[in-house]
Amino acid sequence: MRVFRPARFHKVGRKKLTDLKSLIKNLHPLETKVLLKYGLNDELTSERLQSELGYKEGHANQAFSWLGGKNLLAETSRKPHTYFELTDFGRTVAENGFAEERIISYLKDNGPHLLPEIASALGLENKDIGSAFGSLSKEGVLKMNAEKKAEYTGAAVPARLTVAKELIAKASKKDNSQLESTELSKEELDVMAGLTKKRGVSETPFRTLERETVTYKLTGEFESVAKALKEAGITGNEIGELSPSMLASGDWRKGTFRGYNIQIPPARIIPGRTNPYVQFLESVKDQLCSLGFEEFDGPLVETEFWNGDALFMPQFHAARDIHDVYRLKNPTHAKSIEEPYLTNVANVHRNGGNTGSRGWNYEFDNEFTRRLIMRSQGTVLSAHQLHKAKIPGKYFGIARCFRYDKVDATHLSDFYQTEGIVLGKDVNLRTLLGFLRMFAVEIAGATEVKYVPGYFPFTEPSIEVHIKHPKLGWFELGGSGIFR
Repeated sequence: MRVFRPARFHKVGRKKLTDLKSLIKNLHPLETKVLLKYGLNDELTSERLQSELGYKEGHANQAFSWLGGKNLLAETSRKPHTYFELTDFGRTVAENGFAEERIISYLKDNGPHLLPEIASALGLENKDIGSAFGSLSKEGVLKMNAEKKAEYTGAAVPARLTVAKELIAKASKKDNSQLESTELSKEELDVMAGLTKKRGVSETPFRTLERETVTYKLTGEFESVAKALKEAGITGNEIGELSPSMLASGDWRKGTFRGYNIQIPPARIIPGRTNPYVQFLESVKDQLCSLGFEEFDGPLVETEFWNGDALFMPQFHAARDIHDVYRLKNPTHAKSIEEPYLTNVANVHRNGGNTGSRGWNYEFDNEFTRRLIMRSQGTVLSAHQLHKAKIPGKYFGIARCFRYDKVDATHLSDFYQTEGIVLGKDVNLRTLLGFLRMFAVEIAGATEVKYVPGYFPFTEPSIEVHIKHPKLGWFELGGSGIFR
């Protein structure tokens, strides 16, 4: 829910407006135009200033705030308003219809079907089909038969769907795509409650906007100020900033200039600084390069193939659920996966291929492997590098990764992972442990280091390196292993 409220100004002690000359000299044009345009009995709102003076909403509220601070304006009332604004999802519903009505129509024409079959036929997500079926089954419109198929009962289409379609059609015809609560009937408001944004629901046809209409009136003290403005010939149209176009055209000769107020302190200059985290990442890069590593990088958008399949992560792995990765809406899939990598990896997943492993023993999904996602782990960089790396060679990358998280003061949906591989004919577990200790000491500044057995689908053995912090105690610095 977005809330819009004009800022309240703080009333200061009532000043005697003795020095009118100084006051009118320091008035902003936004204030001047209001004082010259309106009288004591005029009710002023942001909308009125936008309509009659051509102000933007922010300019109108700023004028009210400044005039209120000078006791030339007083707030008289605040009236709350609730609006329902059509979302992009609502516009999609306006074109294609609700999932519920599409399901009913499909079952009427085609008879009972499994929910995944309906989702596939209508091009809808399984979660949307499940939610729609749940609502319609409670209303007696659909039921699940003995074969676990959704079936239409013949009951009338719920009235709420008809009202919902009318609300969307009504909002679609408006320039701002908004409906005010006062123009809706009780039945429409009841239906709208189920169509607006709710916590935990990603897409709804409407979002709720709360706004206030604040009304102001000029105080009696404004009259002497307005009179002084007229006598001084100040209109609010004075030139405040001389532009190159004015100099070129000579228009500046036709106007008058606003005077400078040299009593106002200058704006504080805040110089740009390098972000501390960016500085840290750069220092890690410098240290790794000084240790003889060569940097690699890759795209932020990856296929499920490179992000997981090529790393021997099964396609049914929990970390590959939609709640842990971000899928692309458009395009949703890559056109193809390079060969022979696709065939080789698919065979390893199915039965181990020619590796001697039993694999994961499931039917590899060639459609799933082409799906496009935001990179969720840095190891994908190593997967890309393996087939073109030099031997011997040492490589690293600082990868920006994306995983679902609830954003707050300490959590974001993106983070950085430092990834690296070492290739050579004589490297072994002792080599790996030596590198891990070197990283812990040289980069993390650790004095105490230990190794803990770990598990990753793509390495065997897998090892976690832990270091001891003087206050936090032992914690994991990173995971590692020898590629299978």
